[in-house]
Amino acid sequence: MNQIIECVPNFSEGRNQDIINEISEAISNTKGVHLLNVDPGKATNRTVMTFVGDPDSVINAAFDAIKVASEKIDMSKHRGEHPRFGATDVCPLIPVSNISFDELIPYAEKLARLVSEELNIPIYLYEYAAKEEKRRNLANVRSGEYEGLNKKISSDDWKPDFGKNFNKKSGATAIGVRDFLIAYNINLNTKSTRLANAIAFDVREKGRIKRKGHPVIGEIVYDKDGNAETIPGSLKYVKAIGWYIEEFGIAQISMNLTNITETPIHTVFEEVVKKANARGASVTGSELVGLIPLKSMIDAGKYFLKKQNRSGGIPEEDIIKIAIESLGLNQVKNFDPNKNIIEYYLEKITNKNGNLIDLSARSFSDEVSRETPAPGGGSVSSYVGALGTSLAGMVANLSCNTRGWENKVEIFSEKAHEVNKIREKLLSLVDEDAHSFNSIMEAYKLPKDTDKNKKNRSKAIKDATLYAAQIPLNIMIESYNSYDLIEFLAKEGNQNSLSDSGVACLCVHAAIHGAYLNVRINLKDVSGGEDIMKKAEKIIKESHLRKEKIMNLVEEKI
Repeated sequence: MNQIIECVPNFSEGRNQDIINEISEAISNTKGVHLLNVDPGKATNRTVMTFVGDPDSVINAAFDAIKVASEKIDMSKHRGEHPRFGATDVCPLIPVSNISFDELIPYAEKLARLVSEELNIPIYLYEYAAKEEKRRNLANVRSGEYEGLNKKISSDDWKPDFGKNFNKKSGATAIGVRDFLIAYNINLNTKSTRLANAIAFDVREKGRIKRKGHPVIGEIVYDKDGNAETIPGSLKYVKAIGWYIEEFGIAQISMNLTNITETPIHTVFEEVVKKANARGASVTGSELVGLIPLKSMIDAGKYFLKKQNRSGGIPEEDIIKIAIESLGLNQVKNFDPNKNIIEYYLEKITNKNGNLIDLSARSFSDEVSRETPAPGGGSVSSYVGALGTSLAGMVANLSCNTRGWENKVEIFSEKAHEVNKIREKLLSLVDEDAHSFNSIMEAYKLPKDTDKNKKNRSKAIKDATLYAAQIPLNIMIESYNSYDLIEFLAKEGNQNSLSDSGVACLCVHAAIHGAYLNVRINLKDVSGGEDIMKKAEKIIKESHLRKEKIMNLVEEKI
């Protein structure tokens, strides 16, 4: 699956729309990225832009935007209410999908090096990318702001991570890796802002001011340095305040969740429910402002399924529905997964023609029947394998819900989860097989008017053909990996579903055999595929044996 990251650079310009437009165009004109939001502020004289894409494309877009900002913004003349020390003040990179913090840090360092060397802007690394603990906190990095930057750069403690010279026009930039920030509101069955604030203080990391006697009007307690002491709230990485929303006629707890890895959205929701109940109030739902990563919704759905002692090995769509209903995300406004989940939103705007697997069963059948070579046998084989694993998942989930087997839910839920991962891979291979054939067709269209072009064309055809053989091999591998699960379910699962285990086995074997035929035909006239063929022949041989063993077991039990 593709890696997706988000970038949220802050530029020290919020009043000149022409400059804002030039910076945003540098981002939106970069291939592979999508500009999601441009949020200028006149009082702060600052604009926040949000864009997403694959890591390399995001780095390219970020560099281009920082370059434009360095050309158009003069920090020696800048004034605004928000703390700042550079034309591009901060530029955080945020993992969204299929990439870790550790994997993202080298990209932050690459961008830092580029900006420093090409634009002569000193760079400080912060948050997860920081080289020392005191530089993790952005406030520390930016302390002194632009006016104190020249002195700061020359000090031993605050030399930039990249670059060493003061840039009078552009200042400095903080580049880092941080967690996804979620703006999240929880609704209460009250109009009392005071009560909402009390609950907010109960949960937020900052907590509330410590007082003697009465918690609201009592005398404030100060430490030896004269600072007001606080009583921390119960949730780390949560900022919260209570307010009344006239539009909805309810009080809300408005929150920023700054580390959803450590404090996920479902943990926040459950804790607010607990604290609200303790104060005689009830949570009636919640509201998401903006986008949320898919993983957060999946984790929430699985949390509530586990709480209900139900299997988590169900389709992704169903898990998300559980999360939406459990969090009450449709209470005050509609939560649309295609608009509010970042990966779904990206899929919607980048894949306008749609995928084969998104077609109805009839439409997919129609598409296969047309007089075009793709989708063909490889895609059908993968789809048949996916249907087989779907049946295996059904058996596992039915076993979870078998009366008297409540102590086996965890076992069968895990089996359902494992088989569902294989099913998802096979579904993705339906489209990948069709794409691989189209790649061969594109290679044949390459020019052959010169010897060099002929050579390049021949290589492209060979590479595309070997790739087209690798895809059905992957179908064979994934399908074969489900045999152990199907055999376990035939032996230990709900015995009323024995026939379903048998059909699952037959589908998987058909998928393997069908994919094997596609490997053979793709390698028929090309060299270099010996290793692929060897692996395919081993799998098809073992598949016959596994199929016979499982079907004999099923037939005997029936």
